[in-house]
Amino acid sequence: MAGAVSGFSEEQFWEACAELKQPVLAGADWELLMEALGLRFYRLRDQETGLYTYKVFGTLKDCPPALLIDVYMDLDYRKQWDQNVEELYERRCNGQAVVYWQVRYPTLMSNRDYVYVRERRDLHVEEQKVYVVLAQSTSHSQFPQRSGVVRVKQYKQRLAITSDGRKGSKVFMYYFDNPGGQIPTWLINWAAKNGVPEFLNDLAKACQTYPGRS
Repeated sequence: MAGAVSGFSEEQFWEACAELKQPVLAGADWELLMEALGLRFYRLRDQETGLYTYKVFGTLKDCPPALLIDVYMDLDYRKQWDQNVEELYERRCNGQAVVYWQVRYPTLMSNRDYVYVRERRDLHVEEQKVYVVLAQSTSHSQFPQRSGVVRVKQYKQRLAITSDGRKGSKVFMYYFDNPGGQIPTWLINWAAKNGVPEFLNDLAKACQTYPGRS
């Protein structure tokens, strides 16, 4: 099974699918951070690191799910609309889809890079298609650390998308990122607080100009 190769279990895909239908926020101190773009952004503080994990629920209007997932998966296109990308590509390694992603950081700060595996599954639930993408950081000999660039070793993302019954997409996203280095915790949290909504807003805009849009 592809899931076994990538390290993702069948259960993980179905958990993301289930949370798209029914948000799981009970039993932990999830805080409603903001409401924007038709989405609700929640965060949960990790006591050990002081960093936050994020969950996003809601609807992106005028972004059909098949289009939204294609734009999300298209790394070459992302290099056109995401101004923070310094380098981004995918390579097959021992049956895995491994992504190398270098993020442009402000002057006087080192760029960050990520090496992560990702896998997409198209599930069918109650006669409705649900697109699920799982991603998590990994290490691989084909992607050695680079001088002057800080390797991010803790990164995880889950995305589930389905139709909202109209012309948009119902969306669930889980996100955690620890950029490491000497960046103060408050600055990391500030950047994530703004960066997650900004990314989803840019993603929605990118759908409107996607070359493959019908």
